[in-house]
Amino acid sequence: MTSATAVLPTPANRYQVRFSAKLLLPQYWPAWLLVALLALLAWLPLAVRVALARALQPLIRPFCRKPERIARRNLQLCFPKQTIAEQQQQIERLRFTFTLTALSIGTLTFQSRQRLQSRMRLQGLEHLQQARKQGRPVVFLLPHMFALEYAAAALAMTGLPMVGFVKHHRNPVFNWLSCRQRLRFGGHLFHRDGGIRAVIAALRQGHSLFYLPDQDHGANHSQFASFFATQKATLPVLGRIARSSGALVLPLSCGFCHQTGLLDMQLQAPLQLEQLSKPQEAHLLNQQLEQLIAAYPSQYMWFLKILKSRPDGSQLNYRPDPAATTAVQSN
Repeated sequence: MTSATAVLPTPANRYQVRFSAKLLLPQYWPAWLLVALLALLAWLPLAVRVALARALQPLIRPFCRKPERIARRNLQLCFPKQTIAEQQQQIERLRFTFTLTALSIGTLTFQSRQRLQSRMRLQGLEHLQQARKQGRPVVFLLPHMFALEYAAAALAMTGLPMVGFVKHHRNPVFNWLSCRQRLRFGGHLFHRDGGIRAVIAALRQGHSLFYLPDQDHGANHSQFASFFATQKATLPVLGRIARSSGALVLPLSCGFCHQTGLLDMQLQAPLQLEQLSKPQEAHLLNQQLEQLIAAYPSQYMWFLKILKSRPDGSQLNYRPDPAATTAVQSN
């Protein structure tokens, strides 16, 4: 995440993708057909999208073997007391959530602000209001939940100046669509290779941002701390970011209610990270991750390789467990 040559974010080096006639060339027509499909799905009633997501489960299951294998290994380490049947049930809920989120992704681009806001509930707003009264930027702490893009849009719609760090897509149509979606309600985007210096600079300029500490950056740069029933490598840099920028760190839980279609978000009291040692910070961050994931366990991206680095110096290879695979297939 760090970079000695990081470029500080300024209006001149913002990440922007403007529409151009080149995007209409024939090689991009399949991408535009997908965009049109996303637009159509965005206006279908939620009940129809839910029914479609359920109907697609048998069709997409063969294409989900690798991510589901990773998710199953993560669940085995985090919840060793779960039975194979319980883990499989959670895997199936995860696959359904992924499918429904994919079918609904166009809502952020094509539905009106009023319609989106009517389906978003934000609690704990007093913590954000207090930070704004103090003139302090906010770092929102959350794990990789399927609802995180919706949460970012909801906060941007409150008028909070937000900044995001993105990775370039290979297909320019999807690149344009992603940027259009994420900038629709304000804010700025920068390439994520900017490192910590870019994050601190953005916060000092008054922007707020999301920080997701659940990715594995390797044992050499991380501290190991308890995470559910196992140990997880966590990068202890958030305290440094808060100290250098004067930012307030607010944990944020977010998740969908599939029955109502509502997005529920809960801001929690600010964390005090500035005086913690690196091991203490890693412990606190993992503790917060546990609580935020536990609020919506089937809506967390368990298919990420969050436990690849192990405390003994080895690398978790996420190979399938033959016994578990046989048991799952028999079900």
